[in-house]
Amino acid sequence: MASKRVSTKSRPAHQPVSVVTGGAGFLGSHLVDLLLSKGHRIVIIDNLITGSTDNIAHLAGHPDVRFIKQDVTEFIYLPGEVNYVWHFASPASPIDYLELPIQTLKVGSLGTHKALGLAKAKNARFLLTSTSEIYGDPLVHPQREDYWGNVNTIGPRGCYDESKRFAEALVMAYHREHAVATRIVRIFNTYGPRMRVNDGRVVPAFISQALANRPITVFGDGRQTRSFCYVSDLIEGIYRLMMSSGKEAHLPTNIGNPHELTMLEFATAIIAATASKSRLVHKPLPQDDPKQRRPDISRAKKNLSWTPQVTLSDGLKDTIAYFRGKVAKP
Repeated sequence: MASKRVSTKSRPAHQPVSVVTGGAGFLGSHLVDLLLSKGHRIVIIDNLITGSTDNIAHLAGHPDVRFIKQDVTEFIYLPGEVNYVWHFASPASPIDYLELPIQTLKVGSLGTHKALGLAKAKNARFLLTSTSEIYGDPLVHPQREDYWGNVNTIGPRGCYDESKRFAEALVMAYHREHAVATRIVRIFNTYGPRMRVNDGRVVPAFISQALANRPITVFGDGRQTRSFCYVSDLIEGIYRLMMSSGKEAHLPTNIGNPHELTMLEFATAIIAATASKSRLVHKPLPQDDPKQRRPDISRAKKNLSWTPQVTLSDGLKDTIAYFRGKVAKP
């Protein structure tokens, strides 16, 4: 009897090939899962500076996944066809880019340049994961894509904000000069399984503190606002953007959940969802911390027929369940 082999009959006649930089990170690994469900072959490129092979361990041995450990600021050589380049590589939390300012600037500039070069050479479609941080501490609320932002270029957050602003400019230059089919997504606060416990962002910080019954740290008076999008909603929106072909497809598109909460409201929701005994403690607000953050998603609604589907309560259930296995109680 012949041994069993992985069947290829169910695969499309032309199987799309996607390169995902930062594919071992929180968001990148979720994108890889979605692309596999869509029938893509995938090359993950990640230097693991903030990503982890734990995020893609479930894909070990998968016939349609190849992992390359490489810094994307170096020349990227890949033989064969590439149809899509998804540039997710970058430190993305305050702790990361405050500890790694030069690496953050390099991946936004040199890394974006190398990833765009790959897309140009392969005649592939390219997507940049930009960020709501390009709006800085916004003077316009909610934030629309035509708002240019209020960013302190030399502040402690400037390395991240400016790396993404430069990356957007570089992507548009390649679009105009080399006719590369480009997409730019501006990601607002996202949460879900595979976030790192100690990455410094508010969701893992609040959840890990609540699960351990430690004081929950609220910066400033807690009236600053954020809006939280569950990871599956975000990745679906990003996928739709990459696959879109309208006249505005190359323009930046906000993807996020417009439901806005103060940090005090969010901390209270975390305490309730975890049945925690934690209390709130206040610390000084970090320099240049945005006071308001909420996306205007009119463009995504119009062009992608996209709106977030997962409620905060449902998203927190899955996220808290993930963190329960990561946080040791005292």
